Amino acid sequence: KFLTCRTQTEIILIILTVVAEGSALQPPNVCAMQQIRGTSKKYFTNCKQWYHRKICGKPTVITYECCPGYEKIPGEKGCPAALPLVNIYSTLGVVGASTTQMYSDRAQLRDEIEGPGSFTFFAPSNKAWESLPTEILDALVSNVNIELLNALHYHMVNRRLTSEELKHGSTFSSMYQDAPVHIHHYSNGIVTVNCARLVKPDQHATNGIVHVVDRVITAISNNMQSIIDIDEDLETLRTAFAAAGLTTMLESEGHYTVFAPTNDAFEKIPRETLNRILGDPIALKDLLNYHILKNMHCAESIVSGTPMETLQGTMLEVGCDGDHMTLNGKAIITKTDQLATNGVIHYIGELLIPDSAKTLLELAESSSVSTATRMFVEAGLTPHLTGSEALTMLAPLNDAFKGSMTMTPSMRKLMSNHILKEQLSSKALYHGQELETLGGLKLRVFVYRKNLCIENACIAAHDKVGRYATMFTVDKVLTPPMGNIMDVLKADDRFITLVNAIQTAGMTELLNQQKVFTFFAPTDDAFNAMPQDERNRLMREFYSTTQLLFIHILNLSTWTVSTHVCKRNYTVYVNKIPVAEADLMATNGIIHAVNSIIRPLRESHVYNIKL
Repeated sequence: KFLTCRTQTEIILIILTVVAEGSALQPPNVCAMQQIRGTSKKYFTNCKQWYHRKICGKPTVITYECCPGYEKIPGEKGCPAALPLVNIYSTLGVVGASTTQMYSDRAQLRDEIEGPGSFTFFAPSNKAWESLPTEILDALVSNVNIELLNALHYHMVNRRLTSEELKHGSTFSSMYQDAPVHIHHYSNGIVTVNCARLVKPDQHATNGIVHVVDRVITAISNNMQSIIDIDEDLETLRTAFAAAGLTTMLESEGHYTVFAPTNDAFEKIPRETLNRILGDPIALKDLLNYHILKNMHCAESIVSGTPMETLQGTMLEVGCDGDHMTLNGKAIITKTDQLATNGVIHYIGELLIPDSAKTLLELAESSSVSTATRMFVEAGLTPHLTGSEALTMLAPLNDAFKGSMTMTPSMRKLMSNHILKEQLSSKALYHGQELETLGGLKLRVFVYRKNLCIENACIAAHDKVGRYATMFTVDKVLTPPMGNIMDVLKADDRFITLVNAIQTAGMTELLNQQKVFTFFAPTDDAFNAMPQDERNRLMREFYSTTQLLFIHILNLSTWTVSTHVCKRNYTVYVNKIPVAEADLMATNGIIHAVNSIIRPLRESHVYNIKL
């Protein structure tokens, strides 16, 4: 709200002022950190995270610490003193990696990292060692310490690499049999090595550099297909990948992220739905590709919800909630960061079904059109909604239905007219186009400046494109035209006086013509509100009646009265008179009911407004 009230120039000046003041007041060598409240987890902050004051949905506090390589001096501001450089072994003891220092002693690595050379050491923090399962730690420190030495060598590269040199997607040969370590440097500033986050990067030493990481990393030898092959929890997924012909991709080089549904995730899907998808090669491939991101994303790289593109072509909202990674806002990820040579696998407890693999009924059930869905089913249209016909459903929003909805023959007919006989895209619709419904009606398309409508119902959301059919969410229940303007007026008891006035003015033939009229139609209440003598004169005199009616009808080129139409708070006004009921459709136009007679505005009150 603060920003939106100012011009772009003012915002730039504010930012420049803040930056200038910050530069003048900021003590030397102090780094801002964001710490998640109630935890010891810290991040180097950036502008976006600073503004939102949240990481993974959890509130943070800003703390200020000495930047790497500096320390405080009592009585002075900031961190003015540069720490003397020491070797890597000694550096481990002062950067929160004393457990790594202890294991370096035990593995007889101390002489190497105290001696000459230029190394990069991705050193696990003390907490990283504590979180390692006991059986794994016991195995490392036994066997005459050779396993521990191998593990520590895998954390080392035989050259100095600053965090700036750790480029996204790069690999470096470790000092354990040249086994590669995999680097990812994300746009939010987070850097990972084998999905372990650098929590204290760039701790310089005389013989190299130390980056403290938040977990112990292990060598990677399997591709993603190999991991899936050996895990019994992914047996159904393995079968599905083979059936869809995606095995070769999972074996080839790349940097993918796979959200792998477990066997239990498949079991949660109704058997009929699952069998349909597994038996449909196109739907199956779409479903599986919807679980694969084009780029590799470790769990630690996610600090807020971000749309990410899948191989299927649509987006997944990948985010986090505290310590839990989320998909489309749901914490369904059960195991993270199963690293492979060509990507990373995160296990999930629910199957993600993209729209492109769904039937019309499934599209509707996953949207905010539950009332329309129920009405379609009660109308006996389920075979059309679950079959393979190329159709388009017009699904009104829930609040479009007024009162209690009961299924009658006329309602059943109306619901059938909400399904079009071909699969359409809203982007391909054009003004004046006619669309045939299952009920046999022809519906017209109206293209306005800010709306795209089919008869009185305007499209209210993006298309949902299913396996065979498409769903348009619309803002109203359709009222298909049941005749021309005169037919509609005669069939509605509110317009008895208006029909008599039209006949008095000799305009019946005009309103039967196949033109396109917009008629702001006065109801009987509007006429009854007129003074008695004016109403009597109107019903007697041809000219008075004609003049009044022409004011209420747009699109008549023979009449030049200015009409001011506007919309305020979802109500349409014509010459300051509110429309009581809009969009009564006719084959030759549209009727809007008004409960007051519309009068010409004075010239000074007519504004040139573009709607």
